Amino acid sequence: MRLSRQRRMVLDLLWSEATHLSARDIFQKLNACGRSIGHTSVYQNLEALQSAGLIECLDRANGRLYSYRSDPHSHLTCIETGNITDLDIELPEDLLDQIEAKTGYCIHSYTLQLSGRPACKNQN
Repeated sequence: MRLSRQRRMVLDLLWSEATHLSARDIFQKLNACGRSIGHTSVYQNLEALQSAGLIECLDRANGRLYSYRSDPHSHLTCIETGNITDLDIELPEDLLDQIEAKTGYCIHSYTLQLSGRPACKNQN
């Protein structure tokens, strides 16, 4: 894949933000800092970067979100704000063994999609 100026702008933004952004967010942030790029170019470059495995794309009910990470990892989504936190979690070996025994599949990799809200410090 050729790393064009526009692809580099998109990648640089995703790496610097280190969060999950919509194509619209990316378009607005790039243009707000003086980097002229059109909506169509943002979408095309995001698609190319995702197809090449350089970025992550999450499909959500309200649209797609993009992130700088492309390695296997899990996510925790805040129910109240919709913010997504990347998690690097290893499941216990005995749990993976149980899943394999129950399904008949050999687990090679996994990601978890967790949802929750911030814990209140006074709760047990």
